[in-house]
Amino acid sequence: MSLFLAVIIVLLAGGLFALAAGKLPRIATLLGAGSAVLACGAGLVPVLRVLIRNRPESFRLPWDVPFGSFAIEIDALSAFFLLPILVLSGLAAVHGAEYLLAYRDRKNLGAPWFFYNLLIVSMLLVVVARNAVLFLVAWEVMSLAAFFLLTFEHEKGDVRRAGWTYLVATHMGAAFLLLMFVILGQKAGSFDFDDFGRAAGAISGVASMLFVCAVIGFGTKAGFMPMHVSLLPEAHPAAPSHVSAVMSGAMIKTGIYGLLRVLSFLGAPPAWWGWLLIGIGVFSGVMGILFALAQRDLKRMLAYSSIENVGIITLSLGLGLLGLSHGWPIVAALGLGGGLLHVINHSMFKGLLFLAAGTVQRSSGTLQMDLLGGLLKRIPATGLAFLVAAVAICGLPPLNGFVSEFLVYVGAYKATTTYAAETAVPGLAVIAGLALIGGLAAACFTKAFGTVFLGEPRSEQARLASAPGLAMVLPLVLLMIACLFLGLFGPLMARMVQPVIADITHLPAETVGTNMAVATQGLSSVVIVSLGFLLLVLLLAMARARLLAGRSIGQASTWYCGYAKPTARMQYTGSSFAQPLTHLFGAFLRTRVHLDRPAGLFPKEARLVTETPDVFAENVYRPAFEGTGWVLSKLRWFQHGRVQMYVLYIAATLLVLLVWKLG
Repeated sequence: MSLFLAVIIVLLAGGLFALAAGKLPRIATLLGAGSAVLACGAGLVPVLRVLIRNRPESFRLPWDVPFGSFAIEIDALSAFFLLPILVLSGLAAVHGAEYLLAYRDRKNLGAPWFFYNLLIVSMLLVVVARNAVLFLVAWEVMSLAAFFLLTFEHEKGDVRRAGWTYLVATHMGAAFLLLMFVILGQKAGSFDFDDFGRAAGAISGVASMLFVCAVIGFGTKAGFMPMHVSLLPEAHPAAPSHVSAVMSGAMIKTGIYGLLRVLSFLGAPPAWWGWLLIGIGVFSGVMGILFALAQRDLKRMLAYSSIENVGIITLSLGLGLLGLSHGWPIVAALGLGGGLLHVINHSMFKGLLFLAAGTVQRSSGTLQMDLLGGLLKRIPATGLAFLVAAVAICGLPPLNGFVSEFLVYVGAYKATTTYAAETAVPGLAVIAGLALIGGLAAACFTKAFGTVFLGEPRSEQARLASAPGLAMVLPLVLLMIACLFLGLFGPLMARMVQPVIADITHLPAETVGTNMAVATQGLSSVVIVSLGFLLLVLLLAMARARLLAGRSIGQASTWYCGYAKPTARMQYTGSSFAQPLTHLFGAFLRTRVHLDRPAGLFPKEARLVTETPDVFAENVYRPAFEGTGWVLSKLRWFQHGRVQMYVLYIAATLLVLLVWKLG
């Protein structure tokens, strides 16, 4: 653990030095980004050692905080979640070094690098903490660091609103976590996680209530619908793109980690826990990708897509819990294994997508898809990266998104065909949900890639887009390689996740390995076919290059479809491409359509614009927030500025508490 503690020290020191050098933007960037890359690279050493040896490493230090202790441990579950945090945070720091330098004349760059490093430290501590007080402190620091990062451009009104909404929402979730840990501590007689695990008998009577608190508290951070509104679609697009990549690819996974960690305390799960997670997962997955399909802002679309992928992870975990509840080890292993692998896979391709979006924004100055087009010719490396990530997120072989979804499909198929008739319903729900999500995801990212990178530029901004520097391209290349590697070595990744499944389920490692082998055999066949396909593509590309060598390649215009002078406005826009699907699901999306139809024999113009506000924000959260604000405004007379009255309030509160305690 000494190396892991050194990683935390390097991150904090680098952040503080960057803060001190804020008026020297290049020095601050070098200190902040350099320390992040160095620390994240070094942090992989103890993480990989624990995963390979399957031997936990721990450290404990006395702490004067009541009920608290600085108790940390890296076990298989912690190490698995540390991987995407370290890999993505290090690569995003390289990308952010060039991204933030564009603001060097307008902003102090020391502060964002300080909070970036602080965010990494807090995420690491959340995953390794073994004391509830330490966990909650790290959780709070993580939320505050993310708040200051996403309000980097606080001079913009929408960024300020997103920041404050995020802060309120994350503390609403933290309130449920505080309640959960207080109950756990009262039942176990301690706030140490080890004592929680040993107090399963005392906890059993309130296990279901604790599970609900965990789902709400951690689900708010992870982005479960309808608790997503104030976090993903509002906060993540407002942040700088490298921060969005870390928040969406790594930070929201701490919510999944927390849920799994708490589940390990609560004993055998009843069947309805699995049903609930499957329901949340299917609802979040389908609605998340529908709202993503309807967006016109590229980063906002990616934020809603994160809700979809969290839905896939959640329904996978629900399938695993259902397998545990009914004693089906193969369903438990494949469900939990697919969900865990999707944690890493989503971190890689979603981080790649957000970093590519940041490159698009830096090159063209906009993220409005209807103003872009033709960028593949201007920033080809970014276009290729976005295409690879889009194929991966749609769950297509040979990339990594296919591997995790394949395990879940096999687990759901086993639940449907192997066991009792009543188990067919959850299995079919998972299969149908995954199939619908996959189809909508393919439509969504076809729209995004086609609108942004293909065709002709729709605006002067897109026409003048410039190529990014090496610091922004290198992380894209490495993440592309990671997506391909995780896809081609899917069977190896499935074996790597087996110790984690054994820790969560308390099943023997041999049992988990035997049941995972059912799916890994099929994965091996897919890998062989994928390698053959890639080899065929490579041979065809080489043959084409050889045949065209030394020949002149001419260009000619395509048929104009009756128009003598076609313009970029004749292309499909994102709104027009998605209109059939948004119309089909209009009852859920409530899309507002602004249509100017062509009129006359020689119409001069026509226009279609769609706007899809979040129905939960419009109809639930906004009225609730406005109502709360109105009620609190009526209590302003308490805040009158007289210190003696404030002292009286405190004294009266203490007197009431004393009487209540004595009574």
